[in-house]
Amino acid sequence: MAWNPSQYLKFAEARLRPAADLLARVTLTAPRTIYDLGCGTGNVTRMLKARWPEAAVTGVDSSAEMLAQAAQDSGDISWQRLNLADWEPEQPADLIFSNAALHWLPNHAQLFPTLMARLAAGGMLAVQMPRNFSSPSHTLIEETVRQGPWRTKLEHLLRPPPVGTPQQYYALLDGQADKTEIWETEYLEVLAGADPVKEWIKGTWLKQFLDQLEPCERSAFEADYAQRAAQAYPPLPNGKTLFPFKRLFMIAQKALR
Repeated sequence: MAWNPSQYLKFAEARLRPAADLLARVTLTAPRTIYDLGCGTGNVTRMLKARWPEAAVTGVDSSAEMLAQAAQDSGDISWQRLNLADWEPEQPADLIFSNAALHWLPNHAQLFPTLMARLAAGGMLAVQMPRNFSSPSHTLIEETVRQGPWRTKLEHLLRPPPVGTPQQYYALLDGQADKTEIWETEYLEVLAGADPVKEWIKGTWLKQFLDQLEPCERSAFEADYAQRAAQAYPPLPNGKTLFPFKRLFMIAQKALR
C-alpha cells in the first residue's frame, strides 16, 4: 500500500502523542542500537535520536513515500526500506520501538516472541498499537463496504480486529521478559474541520479500501463513509468534533541471563 505523507501528517501532533507517552516509560539509559519499526515520516525516529544522541538509530519502513519525507530532515539517522515482516537486525538490538505499525502485520503469536528474540540481553521492546477496531470509526467502514456497489471489490479486505487483548500480549511476552508492562489509554482527540474523523481514518485504515477503487467509485465511497462517520461523531456547537481513540501500550525487557 502506497502511503500519503501529507494526509497522514494532517494530524501529526495528535498521532505523535502516544509515541511520546510510550517513550517516556522506556527506562534504558544508554542503548547502543535502536530500531524504529514502521517509522513513517521519521518524527518518532528523531525523538529517539534526540534522547539518545550517541546511539545508532535506524528507521525501518516499507513505504518509499514516507521514507523520502523522513530523509528530508534525517540528521545522523539511517533509513531502511523493508517490509516489517522481513526485518531482522544485523546484531541484537538494545531497543526495538514501534509506534502504530505492528497491527498491520499478521500472526502476532509468532511476531512478538520473534521480536523479543532479536533483542540483546537487557534490551527492550516498546510497542504502541491502536485498539479501536470495534469503534464506529472502523465498524462503519465495514458497513460502507457491505452496503455499497463496491462490495465485491472490497469485501476481501475486511478482517477481524488485528490487535488482541492486553492479557494475550502478556502471555506472549512474559516467558522471555524479566519485566513486562502493559496498559491502555483512551485519548479524546479534539478535531476541527470538515469530516475530521473521515480525514483521520483516510490517512491510515481507510486508505487500503480507497486504493482499490476507480476515482469515481472512490469519491462515492468516501462520501458514503463520511456521512456515516459524521452521524456517529457529530460536531459540537463550537465546530469541534470529539473522537475517542483507544491505544494499547507494552514494554518488555529481556532477561539479562
